[in-house]
Amino acid sequence: MVSKTERRQKIKLRIRGKISGTAECPRMTVFRSNKQIYVQLVDDTEGKTLASASSKGLSGAPKKELAAQVGQAIAQKAKEAGITTVVFDRNGYLYHGRVKELADAARNGGLKF
Repeated sequence: MVSKTERRQKIKLRIRGKISGTAECPRMTVFRSNKQIYVQLVDDTEGKTLASASSKGLSGAPKKELAAQVGQAIAQKAKEAGITTVVFDRNGYLYHGRVKELADAARNGGLKF
């Protein structure tokens, strides 16, 4: 029997084999834990994180609303860094719930993917 995390790791490796980020079009990767959600803009050619945002300091709202706030925050930080297009890496998670809310908020904030 394959565990939930092993299944996600297999999906993650399959996705990462197909996509990669550059300085002009970085990879926007999402990590969600039980309590928080994190997002980074990564330049894979240099191996550097260009911008990041998380729900760490935010509180008092449902998780989906926090994910939307994080999506807006990463879109704002990307604009400040001069980034308009990204490649979305869902990191093995289903495109549903908090991951979808974050992506939709980032799109509404001006990121293209």
